[in-house]
Amino acid sequence: MADPAQIAPATSIGAVHLTVSELERSVFYYQQAIGLSVLEQSEDRAVLGSAANPLLVLVEERGAKPADGYTGLFHVALLLPTRADLAAWLAHAGRDHVALTGMSDHFVSEALYLRDPDGHGIEIYADRPRDVWQGMVAERMTSIPLDVDDLLAELPASAADGYAGMPDGAVMGHVHLRVADIAETVLFYRDLLGFELMAQLGAQAAFLAAGGYHHHIGANTWESAGAAPPPPGHATLRHATLRLPDEDERDHVLRRVRAGGHEPQDTPDGPLVRDASGNAWVLSVS
Repeated sequence: MADPAQIAPATSIGAVHLTVSELERSVFYYQQAIGLSVLEQSEDRAVLGSAANPLLVLVEERGAKPADGYTGLFHVALLLPTRADLAAWLAHAGRDHVALTGMSDHFVSEALYLRDPDGHGIEIYADRPRDVWQGMVAERMTSIPLDVDDLLAELPASAADGYAGMPDGAVMGHVHLRVADIAETVLFYRDLLGFELMAQLGAQAAFLAAGGYHHHIGANTWESAGAAPPPPGHATLRHATLRLPDEDERDHVLRRVRAGGHEPQDTPDGPLVRDASGNAWVLSVS
């Protein structure tokens, strides 16, 4: 019997690896603007995260150009534990002049958007309680203006003392990708990796998840329909990490991927697979 195309409910997103053009500039930005901590750093590589949890790995390629117009990363999405944490981050952005590119209420979550010095998209968000949206993602997930006043009413008293950085419970909630074709993307993430298709906007966007979450993976063609992966010399997604609960589950996923004609590549971090748009994922075991 063939493996059912259903990924383990406990699957989550791990560290995202990005190319940057100037490591010191990027490290400063992610520390000062975003609030991440440096966990490791060498001459051309830095690992940043919350507490001891790695969330981003930055690798320097001097002179790398922004990767607009290609497939790749749309944004990384840092999930904060509480709405009060999101309010504290927004207050920090206002106080310390961190430039935003957008603010949205998605019904399933509330989100703030910005871009790093290389143009990598970033979302910082907090989920609404799961019982508000469970089983209704396709019908209710939306984008409407964020009620900033209502969010800031959640500010904790400690916010008056300045921003202390990302809370310990911050995780990589999802990764949103630029892809060339939505049908091919759904085929890869749903039918091979085994994510559930939670919502789809025709040929423009799709949102997929494990365990009934609103989405662990987003994909859109808004800036990348029919596009190719970026050539060398661009600041782009190197790979994201898919965290599977055990070796057996990883083996199940790899069998489906191979049966679909995608041969994994061995890397020091684990087997690496690519979707039809060239976006890379390393399959790790939690």
